[in-house]
Amino acid sequence: MDTEDPGAPGQDPADQPPTGDSRVDDAVAALGRLAGKPPEEHVAVLEEVHGRLRDILGEITEKDDPNDPSDPR
Repeated sequence: MDTEDPGAPGQDPADQPPTGDSRVDDAVAALGRLAGKPPEEHVAVLEEVHGRLRDILGEITEKDDPNDPSDPR
């Protein structure tokens, strides 16, 4: 029985299951650039990925805004 946690440290981000949103999958895959980089370079990569994910979440939130007068719901 395989009990390995797919999100466990040391896992290749490219091996993660798809999220259903290719933009999120691309952002998470960018974490693969951490491999082989010295720790002092990790912050820049993490900030970039975090920014991309935050932007995607903002787009989703704006699209699903129940107070949007242009949304005919």
